[in-house]
Amino acid sequence: MHPNRSRFAAGRGYLAACTLGLPARETTDALSADLAAWSAGTAHASAYSQLLERARGHAATLLGASPERVATGSQVSPFIALAAASAPAGAEIVCVDGDFSSVVAPFLARGDLGVRHVPVDAVADTIRPGTWAVAVSLVQSATGEVADAASIACAAREAGAFLLVDTTQATGWMPTDALEADLVVCHAYKWLSAPRGAAFAAFSDRAIEEFTPHAAGWYSGEDPWASCYGPELHLARGARRFEVSPAWHAWVGAEVALRQAASTPVEPTRTHDVGLANAFRERLGLPPGESAIVTWADADGGQLALLTAAGLTASGRAGRARVAFHVWNDEEDVELAARAIGR
Repeated sequence: MHPNRSRFAAGRGYLAACTLGLPARETTDALSADLAAWSAGTAHASAYSQLLERARGHAATLLGASPERVATGSQVSPFIALAAASAPAGAEIVCVDGDFSSVVAPFLARGDLGVRHVPVDAVADTIRPGTWAVAVSLVQSATGEVADAASIACAAREAGAFLLVDTTQATGWMPTDALEADLVVCHAYKWLSAPRGAAFAAFSDRAIEEFTPHAAGWYSGEDPWASCYGPELHLARGARRFEVSPAWHAWVGAEVALRQAASTPVEPTRTHDVGLANAFRERLGLPPGESAIVTWADADGGQLALLTAAGLTASGRAGRARVAFHVWNDEEDVELAARAIGR
């Protein structure tokens, strides 16, 4: 059993961290206290700003960046859109075939970019001189495949291409603090167990200099409370220039969740999660893998229906049944899932 299991009120039969994480008790306590303060009229905007700065520090730890390189937001796609909007017309973008839409759609929406979709294991070999950017999820949502981040980073660097990596399906169960990327984006509501509406991104110096902060608002200044009126444009020197006004209440829970994740060694969590996933793969007759997500063919949804009928929470994506194992799961969950589908 993972040492953090006791922090969660639920978890038995919950195999959906890849869809929606479960809040720890400390997170729900913080949200309840915030709701009470808001209702009583004792919540203060300045306190929310201080809390956000603490959360920024935790996010920086998780992504191996300095706080000045980290921007907070509410979703992944607006961060990706900053890169897409900065690409010159006709630029070549390499994406993973079947990657999550938030990583791909901002480039496709431009209509004037050359977007190429390749298998996840072929990304590094596909990058070539003239490639403007590579956009890839570190762990694929639909299949659980883990991209070879080191090889992709090397190829992108040699080609002079921007590298964008989405770690939403990775941060929380595997290390994401040594990625050589120009933009690393993450939403915290899955494996990090934060409320939905709290996302963050780490920018390289090159990205800070070359990406235009198209969504600049009052929170994009060095000191938002001192520069929240026009007519001048106030932009922070670092990644904060890419921020929009934060969803305060979501960040109340996110600060607690990110603090717990940033202070917990990730390797024991990876060993635990992948170990359970491999135990389940063995019951399915699949070879061992390196992902905490397990998927298998389920075109008609029958396998997912069996899991659901057994009282388990799982998901289905792209014609595949999908389960995920995290800190609230143990060997009993493997047995319950295997029995539910007759394995």
